[in-house]
Formats: sequence, structure tokens, C-alpha cells
Amino acid sequence: MNPLDKLPEEMDELLDGFMTHAIAGDTTVGLTNYIFWMCVALALMLVAVFVFKKKQAKSLVPQGTFVNAMEFVVEYVRDDMCKSILGDTWKKHFSFLSAIFFFIVANSIVGVIPGCHPGTGTIGVTSALALCSFVYFIVVGVKRMGPIGYLKSLAPEGIGFPMNVPLWIIEVFSTFLRLITLAVRLFCNMFAGHVVMGAFAILASLFVQPLLQGFSAVALGQAGASIFWIIILIIIYAVEIMVGVIQAYVFTLLSSVYIQLVENE
Repeated sequence: MNPLDKLPEEMDELLDGFMTHAIAGDTTVGLTNYIFWMCVALALMLVAVFVFKKKQAKSLVPQGTFVNAMEFVVEYVRDDMCKSILGDTWKKHFSFLSAIFFFIVANSIVGVIPGCHPGTGTIGVTSALALCSFVYFIVVGVKRMGPIGYLKSLAPEGIGFPMNVPLWIIEVFSTFLRLITLAVRLFCNMFAGHVVMGAFAILASLFVQPLLQGFSAVALGQAGASIFWIIILIIIYAVEIMVGVIQAYVFTLLSSVYIQLVENE
């Protein structure tokens, strides 16, 4: 039997596994598989930060691979995503931006574990993250300029009535569009990556099954194909982790840029 004959059935099961299923209650008000693994990722992130701060406090000089790696990432977020964009105001926003970055990275790491369903794999969680970023930079703008001043700042300066009205409407639409682009970009990249990983895992398992049933020329040939798919799968896993980090970087960077726009109005 050709292992590929089982592929459509396995793909249907894979896609069903990425759907939202209730663990407790129902999918509307209960605990779902995505929310559960999001909580796991959040717990892992908090533990990592706690251990990092505890180990860091023991010595002025970073010691150990974990502490050095964490310090490198924290400094990268501080210098590349905060200081370089926000300038003198970076300290006010560093905690928020670093929390977003580490949360997305933690979910990406959980996402490469077979059977896990990270929060960033569902549009609900990515929309909530985008909403947090959206509300944050709106609040920063309102606190800095006041509600009326912030609304006025959406219209380009130097353009009088009535031309400034359609431009103001376009800017308001553009501002709300940021919410959609942040949510959809993160969700699509994470979901697509998980589906690709699952597909390659299925191909590897389908080709190795005949070898487990007995050694033969055909089985050995299929085992060779399985080894090929396993190698590809390992590469895909590495790429998926990198994509997760890149998406965390892009999401955090865009949030920082949006904050900088209202800080410099």
C-alpha cells in the first residue's frame, strides 16, 4: 500500500486538531485547548523571567548560558526596539514592549511541541494582543495631548477646512487598520507554520510505518523517504522557531513605532 494513500485522511485529522476545542465548559465561555496552552506559555515565561532575575542578582557579571542568553535578548529589545525608536521616552514603555515580545516568543516555543496549541495559533488571542497594543498607544496619545488634541493630531498640519476633513477620516481609518494588520499578520504566520510542521510530521510517520511491520526492499525504500522527511521536518522546526521570533520582533517593533508616532506629535 502506498503510504500517500492515507495522506488525505491524516491531513483532515491534522486540520481538525487545529480547530478550537473546549477542555472545560464550551468554546464560548469555557477553557479551550488554545487558552490552556497559552496559559502554559505564560507560566513558562514568568518562570524563565523569575529564574533569570534571581540568577542575575547573585553576581554583577552574568554567569551561565541561560543568564547570558536572556540578558542578550533583554538588551536587544531595549536597544533595538525601544531606545532606537522611542528615544528618551523608552523607559516608560520598555516593560510593555518586552512583555509582548517574550509572550509571543514563549507561545512560539510551545507551538513546536507536538500536540500543543499555542495561543498565537488562534485569531482570538492575536486580536487580543493587537487590541492591547492599539489601546496602549491610543492612551499614550490621549495622556500626552488630551482627547481633543489627539483627535486633532490625526489630521495633517497646514491643511485647512474642508480638505482636512477627508484626510482626517483617512487617518482614523488607517489607525484602526493597524489593529487588524497586527492581529492578522501574527495569526496567519503562526497558523501556517504549525500546519506545515504537522504536514511534514505526517509524511515522516506514514513512510516509517511499513518499516515497523517488517524489513523488505520496499520498506527500506520507504524508510529512506521517511528519513528524508524527518530531516526536512527538523529544518522546518528550526525555521518555525525563527519565524516565531521574527514575528515577535515585527509585532513589538510596530507597536514601538506606533507609540513613537503619538509621542512625537
